Amino acid sequence: MLHSPARVSEEVPCLHHPVVSVRWDTMRRVNEEENSGSLPLFAECVLELVERIPSGRVMTYGDVAEYLEQGGPRQVGRVMTLYGAAVPWWRVVRSDGALLPGHELRALDRYREEGTPLRSVRGRDSMPRIDLLRARWDGNG
Repeated sequence: MLHSPARVSEEVPCLHHPVVSVRWDTMRRVNEEENSGSLPLFAECVLELVERIPSGRVMTYGDVAEYLEQGGPRQVGRVMTLYGAAVPWWRVVRSDGALLPGHELRALDRYREEGTPLRSVRGRDSMPRIDLLRARWDGNG
C-alpha cells in the first residue's frame, strides 16, 4: 500500500491537478522547438517523484499514478518516454517486474550497481525480473 499523498503534499506540490489527456493517435514526440523549456505540470510531478525513488528501489507505472492521484500507468509511461532520460528511469518498472523492452541490459547494469532485488525466471536465455515484493518503494522516506 502506498502512503497517502495527503501526508506528503508539501513534498510533492503536484497533487490534485488534473491530467490533460489526448487521443493516442495525436501524440507525438516533443522536440525542443515545441517544448519552449517548460514541461506540462503532470510531467513535472512524475519526474519529481521519480527523482525521489531511492537507489535500489522501484515503483511501477501504476504506483506513480496512484501516489500522485492523477493519470494512470499509460500516462506515466508516456511522460517517461518523452522526458524520462534525465531522471533514474530504470526505477519505474512494469507491474510484472519485467525489464523495459529494448533497455534490458542497460537497466540490468543499473539494478546490479544499486543492489535492486532481482528474481530468476525459468526458461532459456530469460532475463531476470525485479523482485517487487522486496524492491517496491511506497513513497515513504
